[in-house]
Amino acid sequence: MLSNKQSLVLTGFITAGIFVFGVLDVLDNFIVLTVLTLMFFVLILNLIAAQSNSNVKKEKTNSKS
Repeated sequence: MLSNKQSLVLTGFITAGIFVFGVLDVLDNFIVLTVLTLMFFVLILNLIAAQSNSNVKKEKTNSKS
């Protein structure tokens, strides 16, 4: 699972990549689209994993009480 700082850096890379490749007009390239899409999916999967992990920790804390 990515830390908060790593998630922010990855978001910055995605944003910068979309901007730079859009200005250079190579955003239609299959490799560029694949890399940007994979980075986006990693970010989304990390968000889902972090949310489910926090729910599990809350349930464990509540069951110990």
